Amino acid sequence: MASRIEHRAEFSADVATVLAAVSGETALRARLEQLGGHAAKLLEHVPADDGVQYKLQQGISADRLPQAVRTLHKGDLIVEREQIWKASGTEYIGVATAVVNGVPGEITSKTKLSEEGGQTVLRTSGEVKVRIPLFGAKLESVIAEQVTKLLEREAEFTAKWLAEHA
Repeated sequence: MASRIEHRAEFSADVATVLAAVSGETALRARLEQLGGHAAKLLEHVPADDGVQYKLQQGISADRLPQAVRTLHKGDLIVEREQIWKASGTEYIGVATAVVNGVPGEITSKTKLSEEGGQTVLRTSGEVKVRIPLFGAKLESVIAEQVTKLLEREAEFTAKWLAEHA
């Protein structure tokens, strides 16, 4: 069984401007510096005419992990995330995947940037799957909660970035 991830953020800028704020190389580097944690880096950034693809590495120090996670995983957690955005009419549709070192499983999500009622809405819908007998569901729940908190912090960062750079 998987744990669900649902997140929605609204921004006052247009879709193209928000896309640049969530996926532009300069914005990503700044976001990683502020929110990326231990060993954060931009591994790849490939802009295209119809979208962008990038890979990030983020880390969580072992001492910041919940006890339940430290029991199952020794050392820091290193997360590699890949996001692909593609234009679809006036919207951008995306897919994201993430893997955590030493944890058998994955995080997958669908993302969408669209205009709704004069706002740009960023929606993320996904799931966390961990394949560890007996403890997988607990770990999925903890990871899903942490991913949702990260998405909230990233939305706050994006709103601030837009206020300062748009």
